Amino acid sequence: MSTTTTATTTTADTTQTTADTARTAPARALPAGTWTLDPVHSQVGFAVAYHVGTFRGSFSPVEATLEVDGDGHATLRGSAAVSGVRVQDESLAAHLQSPDFFDAQRTSEVTFASTAIRPADEVGENELEIEGELTIKGTTLPVRARGRVGEQREYMGRPYFGLELETRSERTSSRSRAS
Repeated sequence: MSTTTTATTTTADTTQTTADTARTAPARALPAGTWTLDPVHSQVGFAVAYHVGTFRGSFSPVEATLEVDGDGHATLRGSAAVSGVRVQDESLAAHLQSPDFFDAQRTSEVTFASTAIRPADEVGENELEIEGELTIKGTTLPVRARGRVGEQREYMGRPYFGLELETRSERTSSRSRAS
C-alpha cells in the first residue's frame, strides 16, 4: 500500500540568520531567511489506499522550519506529533495510533529532514524537488517530494509565501522489524 503525503504550508516570520547545517544546491525560487510554518494556514495530510477505498487524514499540530541563505542554499525540517492524527472516524483514529500504523506508544513523532533542495527545472520556474529522510515509527526512509513555491507577499506587515509539496512512500516500509 502506498501513502501519499501532502504538505500545504504557508510560511511566515522571516529573519536573516545562518544555520550551521549542511546546505544544498541553490533553490532559486525560495526567498532568503528563516521561515517557520504558519500553523493556522498550513496542513500536513496523508492518503492511504486501503481495501476498497482511500482514507485521508492530517496531523495537527505540525512544526517546520525552512532556512534559505542569501545564495539560495536551503534546508527544511519538520515534525508532527503522532497523537495529532486527525481522521473522520474515531475507530480509525484509534487504529492509526496502534503498532499497525504510527505506534504512538513507542514513537511520538513523524519527522522529515531535507538532504537536498533544488529547482525542478524541467517542470517550471517555481517548482521544487526536495530529497530527504522521512522517519515513521523509528524507521527512516528516503523520500523525494515535488512541489510549488508561491509568490512572496506581505500581509499585515509580515512577509509570507506558500509552499506545497507531495511525496509517496510505502506504508509497509515503515513497519517495525520483529525483535
